[in-house]
Parts: sequence; structure tokens; C-alpha cells
Amino acid sequence: MTTLKRGMVIDVDLNPTKGSETGKIRPCVIVTNDVYNERVPVIQVIPITGWNEKKGRIRTNVELMPSSRNGLSKKSVADCLQTRPIDHRHRLVKIRGELTPAEMKRIDEALKIIFAL
Repeated sequence: MTTLKRGMVIDVDLNPTKGSETGKIRPCVIVTNDVYNERVPVIQVIPITGWNEKKGRIRTNVELMPSSRNGLSKKSVADCLQTRPIDHRHRLVKIRGELTPAEMKRIDEALKIIFAL
């Protein structure tokens, strides 16, 4: 079994969804700390979606450029408002790569805004 780490970009099956939740199989970034990632099957992820001008203006969306490191194929955003728990044993599709420390710092700043930390 592969150990999942904070900052990894993984493809996750987010279905089924309800209402305005982000769905389908899509890349997500793991945001739980590695102590939890090693010990429990439920982790917190942030869905990644294709970039557009409207999404790029949202303060808590973090712009991500495609790279061989992260495995993304197009300019995207991490939609930090859509943070959700998943059981990786049932929802993990594949591992793409990982974000840079600078990208994770921007995600941390967005989460601080969303959760008023």
C-alpha cells in the first residue's frame, strides 16, 4: 500500500454528490497532516478543477500550473472552499504527483481564510 502524504495530488472519485458539491473523478490535493494520513483511512482533500477567469478571481481558489511534478495537464485551481473528507480505500483512483511547498503555503493561507483560523 502506498503511503499518502500531505501535498500529494491524487485522482479521487467524488461521486455521489449532492447539491453544489464538486463531483466526478478529479484531481485533489491532500491537506491532512501525515500523522493522520498514516493512521486513518479518512483524509481531507481539496478538489482541483479547470481554471477560468471567474474561478481565478475567487480569493480562496489557489491557481496551479501544470507540471511533471504535480501531474496536472492544464492550468487549474484548488477550490479550497470544497474541502471534504474521503475514505481513500474506496475513493482513490491514482496518484498524480505533488505540489510544491510554495503552492501548499498558498493553500494553507486560503484555508485560514475559509476556516477563520
